[in-house]
Amino acid sequence: MSTSRGGSRQGAHVSVDADDVRFMRRALELAEQGAGQVAPNPKVGAVIVRDGRIVGEGWHQRYGGPHAEVHALQAAGRAARGATAYVSLEPCNHHGQTPPCTEALIEAGVVRVVCAVRDPNPKAAGGMERLQAAGIVVHTGVCEEDALLANAAFFHHARWQAQHQEPHQGQHQEQHHGQHQPQPAHASKGADAALPFVVLKLAVSIDGAIVDASHRRGWLTGPEAHRAVHALRAEADAVAVGIGTALADDPSLTVRLVPAPRIAPLRVVFDRQARLPLDSTLVRTARDVPVRVMTHRASPSRVAALEEAGVTVSEATSARDALLQLGAVGVRHVLVEGGAELGSTLLAAGLVHHLIIFQAPVILGAGAVPAFAAYPSVEAARAPRLRVLERRVFGADLMTRYAVSGD
Repeated sequence: MSTSRGGSRQGAHVSVDADDVRFMRRALELAEQGAGQVAPNPKVGAVIVRDGRIVGEGWHQRYGGPHAEVHALQAAGRAARGATAYVSLEPCNHHGQTPPCTEALIEAGVVRVVCAVRDPNPKAAGGMERLQAAGIVVHTGVCEEDALLANAAFFHHARWQAQHQEPHQGQHQEQHHGQHQPQPAHASKGADAALPFVVLKLAVSIDGAIVDASHRRGWLTGPEAHRAVHALRAEADAVAVGIGTALADDPSLTVRLVPAPRIAPLRVVFDRQARLPLDSTLVRTARDVPVRVMTHRASPSRVAALEEAGVTVSEATSARDALLQLGAVGVRHVLVEGGAELGSTLLAAGLVHHLIIFQAPVILGAGAVPAFAAYPSVEAARAPRLRVLERRVFGADLMTRYAVSGD
């Protein structure tokens, strides 16, 4: 696998200064407070600034609730007149459950609007043009790459919709304005499915291994990294592992160290032979938080036993087929938590969009299992390309997020 360093993109359509970047970063920071509460909507933050001073802040707090701009304008009150609004996503320009945010900004008397990224849905877009027509100065593309990363799963699905669905369907328009309450990810849906956005998360040692020679159960990373992983779970529609991980670790795959998400993620095990033990934590709690096992030609008796315990069992001919089936039941965003075999399989099939590595300051030594032990031998030209998106330190552990492509 080859890597290249990613940088910030600021196109010719951007005319900004350091203060614009600073205030947009604050809007992006605010947006994160909606994590786990607003999906399938995007996380959005807004900041109102007058005379170089923040006079109002807001974020999209819950699915179906007021948008970030509305909260920020309410906080600013009369101080919004003559101010600049910084919004991490283009303000909406059509009626949904609430009036358009463009009209709220116009009525509040703001004179300039800066947005990080345009709305990808044609029916929800056009906000910047509407503001311009009202005489407001607009700028787009400030911290654009950061904004795209913050809502990567949302933009992934929006691109798929633009390519595969008729414009009159307007599914995103309804969801963006809270008119349509989505079914939980584990409920049945009849709509055509997109491949979900897949994030593969691995914890590795300095020597690139995921477990030592003894295969002892335990954590490589520290408490700060653990919390970061639970934050990743809270934003996913499904959390998945391979059967090897399920047998070795007996995980619960629930969200515990951060605020509970609006809808608990579906728990998924890739388990061809339906070997998941009936006394495992996943099976014992399947009636509380749904579990789906993806099998292929498993023993009918094993399948029946799992289903009797409350587990949903699906026949999948490949990893791609399994992900399509998850997409068909409303899963847009899957966090895959390791397993050398499952992670390698998904990478080799070109099904991973982001790869997140938590590197712990330990060496596991001889006999340890490499993170990509099961990755097949391929020509370098065909190996996935990895582009660094971000690096962060959590305690003693280094997290690196990569964009993955087969180009």
